[in-house]
Amino acid sequence: MRDILLANEPTIRLGVFLGILVAMAAWEVAAPRRRREIPRLVRWTNNFGVVVVDTILVRLTFPLVAVTLAVFAGEHSWGLFNAVDVPYWLAFVVAVLALDLAIYLQHVMFHAVPALWRLHRMHHADLEFDVSTGLRFHPVEILLSMGLKLAVVAALGPPATAVLVFEVLLNATSMFNHANIRLPTGVDRILRLLVVTPDMHRVHHSIHPSETNSNFGFNLPWWDRLLGTYRAQPRDGHEGMTIGIEQFRTRGDLWLPRMLMQPVRGPASGYSINRERARSRTTATDTGE
Repeated sequence: MRDILLANEPTIRLGVFLGILVAMAAWEVAAPRRRREIPRLVRWTNNFGVVVVDTILVRLTFPLVAVTLAVFAGEHSWGLFNAVDVPYWLAFVVAVLALDLAIYLQHVMFHAVPALWRLHRMHHADLEFDVSTGLRFHPVEILLSMGLKLAVVAALGPPATAVLVFEVLLNATSMFNHANIRLPTGVDRILRLLVVTPDMHRVHHSIHPSETNSNFGFNLPWWDRLLGTYRAQPRDGHEGMTIGIEQFRTRGDLWLPRMLMQPVRGPASGYSINRERARSRTTATDTGE
């Protein structure tokens, strides 16, 4: 089974990607959470253009993807799980959890460091929130993220199937939790105990910095709850909240060339976590609090 999965990795990943994309797009049409204001043609052509650029650059930059590196690590006894004798199931579970925690911490870091926020804010600058937003990441951010995943895989030496499962889950849940879909309140309340739901992650795309800097999880919701970054609902409600950031609010900013140039356009704004806290301390001092 392992060999079959690894031999068909590209087919599996592409099949899941297309299946989830089509399912979420159909769900958005059938039961949208928010009213769409901008035509899909404008946003989707440019958001998927980013996907094409990202894919080409990753293939050109990295001769090994995470799953291939996991196989290589196993063959050469690299990493923790190749040095310590643990049951396969335990190595599998710990590897998936560790990779998910690494992505959570990376996400926090991209909000905390102004230079990294310049890259990540392209994701937040989308003026609407739907399945295509879950694929809209600056190419340099994608390259840095791939480098981090490769480093974690090299250090852990995890089972290759665990890495494949994580990669598929991360891609699928990113599309799911960015989808503009309506879930019954009771279902959302239970489901968000196990996975990040669209209502949970939509808070993260609020224009308010205190909400932007919450709900960092893409796949598992537990890290936000354990580490104090969880926020249940947006202050303005899901239908009334404003999506995006204060910069880049014109429809012209949704076009691919301008999106790619956003890291060097204008200041880093007030969204990076350390600047937000510094501003809060300054305000408190000025008001005598």
